[in-house]
Amino acid sequence: MENNTIKKPRLEWLDALRGFTMILVVAYHVAEQGFGESWRHSSSMPFLVLFRMPLFFFVSGFLAYRASQVWNLRNLRALLWKKVKVQTIPTVVFFFFAMAVLYKDFWPAVEKGFHSVFKGGYWFTIVLLYMFIIYYVFSYLECKLKWKSWIPITLLFLISICFYETYYQPNYFSWALGYKGKETWISSFLVDSSLVQLLLYFPFFLYGNMVHRYWDRWQRIMDSKWFFPMVIFVVILATLDALKWHTLRMTWAAFPLTVARFGLLTIVFMYFRHYKQYFTKLSPIGASLQYIGRRTLDIYLLHFLFIPDLPGLGSFFNAHSHNFVIDTTLSVIVGLILIAFCIITSNILRISPFFKKWLFGRN
Repeated sequence: MENNTIKKPRLEWLDALRGFTMILVVAYHVAEQGFGESWRHSSSMPFLVLFRMPLFFFVSGFLAYRASQVWNLRNLRALLWKKVKVQTIPTVVFFFFAMAVLYKDFWPAVEKGFHSVFKGGYWFTIVLLYMFIIYYVFSYLECKLKWKSWIPITLLFLISICFYETYYQPNYFSWALGYKGKETWISSFLVDSSLVQLLLYFPFFLYGNMVHRYWDRWQRIMDSKWFFPMVIFVVILATLDALKWHTLRMTWAAFPLTVARFGLLTIVFMYFRHYKQYFTKLSPIGASLQYIGRRTLDIYLLHFLFIPDLPGLGSFFNAHSHNFVIDTTLSVIVGLILIAFCIITSNILRISPFFKKWLFGRN
């Protein structure tokens, strides 16, 4: 593949941030599927659900941008084929394997998983593939413009925000959260294809991409005296309301949810950047988070197979929802144990070049 990209040193703190986000994702699944907690009663889950996946897609969008990428049809085809291979084959393999291992009846589980937006947990890689396809095609078309401007990417971002908001408008859209009406073919298609999740998370992918595109400007903004206090103030106000967004009592409840999500992921991003000296390979914590961050695909695909069945803990936390620290800490500790098992399993499978290539997309 023809490519004039100049390889730059990796941002170590960004790899650490991705590892931190992976820990949050696994911890959430431990609380939800392992402990059987209800996010309507848990003190930990509603907070984590606000920004863990938005942050993951933000980082993916940030890393997707390469300033020196040469966009032509040959490179576009090569990039698309590479992503389809890496995202599709492992997802299909692990989806069927999980259905066979985790459920008593295989084919009913496959059918139920296929018709679920979450695909037995394996929706993430599918939706990320959608995002890369849209972004690569957009970037190819954008490079054909005779003038360079911030307008195309901004318009795409605004369009994605409009689609995002439909997900929280159950009175108007059949695919929206909380919709009570008759199922339509559009809603069925969006659920079966997991495109509903694309509507829900694509704005955060584009946000990360825009931050990287205009990195110098963003760094000046983040380093200013007024930006961080303003973000903290706005997030506190938005979170107070957004943590109760699931009631869907008013359609405008989606606004504080949106602000809270963008604000919280911005705070976490700024934290890792500001304290980047603690997240280098010379730091035990930094080195560990970076290692997890470079194995996110392996961990995501494998961790569903190791989630423990401990419903008694969920019953306790649902009944005592004020235990935020204990709830979160226990979920994270069990999540870290799961991640360790995933990494060990991944390392064993990677002994085979065949498995390394086709299960985890590494040559």
